Amino acid sequence: MADTTDIALELDDIQSGALHERPSPYVGTYLLLRVDDRAAGRELVRRLVPLVDAGVPSNDPRQDAWITVAFTYYGLEALGVPQESLDTFAPEFREGMAARAAHLGDVGESSPENWEKPLGTADVHIAIAVLAPDLDHLQSVVEKARRAHQELPGIAVVWRQDCYQLPTGRTSFGFKDGIGQPTVEGSGRPSANPLEAPLKAGEIVLGYPDETGELPPMPSPDVLGRNGTYVVFRKLRTKVAAYRQYLRSRASNRADEALLGAKMVGRWQGGAPLALSPDHDDEQLGADPSRHNHFTYGDDPRGFKCPVGAHARRANPRDALDGDGSVDVRLHRMIRRGTSYGPELPEGVLEDDGADRGIIFVFAGAHIKRQFEFVKTQWLNDGIFIGAPNEADPIVGSPRGSSDFTIPNRPIRRRLTDIPPFVVTRGGEYCFAPSLSAMRWLADLS
Repeated sequence: MADTTDIALELDDIQSGALHERPSPYVGTYLLLRVDDRAAGRELVRRLVPLVDAGVPSNDPRQDAWITVAFTYYGLEALGVPQESLDTFAPEFREGMAARAAHLGDVGESSPENWEKPLGTADVHIAIAVLAPDLDHLQSVVEKARRAHQELPGIAVVWRQDCYQLPTGRTSFGFKDGIGQPTVEGSGRPSANPLEAPLKAGEIVLGYPDETGELPPMPSPDVLGRNGTYVVFRKLRTKVAAYRQYLRSRASNRADEALLGAKMVGRWQGGAPLALSPDHDDEQLGADPSRHNHFTYGDDPRGFKCPVGAHARRANPRDALDGDGSVDVRLHRMIRRGTSYGPELPEGVLEDDGADRGIIFVFAGAHIKRQFEFVKTQWLNDGIFIGAPNEADPIVGSPRGSSDFTIPNRPIRRRLTDIPPFVVTRGGEYCFAPSLSAMRWLADLS
């Protein structure tokens, strides 16, 4: 295996979104653009280059506000990237998320035919994400982005989604978010879990050795691929009222309701992991970033503390799969950037108010297939790897039929049956976030 102990990332060339944690609190805007004129598209890229922050974190996260720019396959095609270069991108990226929907479990209500237009179509070319700690910072950055394309008649904004951290600081389901992110070697950021070594840089950023010791396949020419990363963008509507109704129908009291929710997620609402606090919520633990991710699952193989089918454990089994040697969990880690959209459903309300609310999930990594797609299909949608083939992730899984969820307990386990879907896919895209050098290369295409 290649020695990457002293790996040095070219941080001044890497877009910040892949390595930089979003601020908290945050507000943000996602824009999708269509390029109708090739020259205008290249000029837009040229104008965006000075606005895109590189991967060097600031000394004051409260002042962080940045733009991340990514392109779909159709977008790169619209800019005139030669076909011989387009053919070197990952097959999943070239196909697009909509074409792979059945494989991902995006069927029925979540199928592309029900997605928000134009998500999943050839009209989506450029994705721009703007995140900031407050509205003033956001508006300043969004205005810069608007000025970049406002006088270019060959550019059209085709979709916009605003997002913001809810007043509770939690997701629409009521749980603290953003815990358990991997640290990337060479990023300059300390490990989020002292029990885990940082990921090799090539797991997230192209052009560096990954966990196999090899260089991941990279688009050509090198200037186009190096320091770039693939980005998976998904809009997920959450059925909060249905989730609350289900817990209420299965719980004997409010305390049992909170426990069932924690067992399904793998953490209490305040962020304390069941692996460290299996019997009660500990808000001080949940609020302490030096402790709330400091654990593994090796001492809980049967899931008495945290069920093996819980959402957090499925998404990142940590050391739970080390014993059989069949899976290297580190090959399936990725960066997750979740942001909430829509109003909060007031506490205690059990009826759907019709409002659109949910999560914009953004994943960054060097391997779409063995990172995002593997986790989604093998760990979230399927229970074979935990010995429960009929059980999907109880929160975000896409079961083939009705799904169950097993909670190990002594002397008798508990089983939740007929869990309905609580998350609906409203659309998504596979994108590529190039380096700043690559953006200049795109702008200068002739």
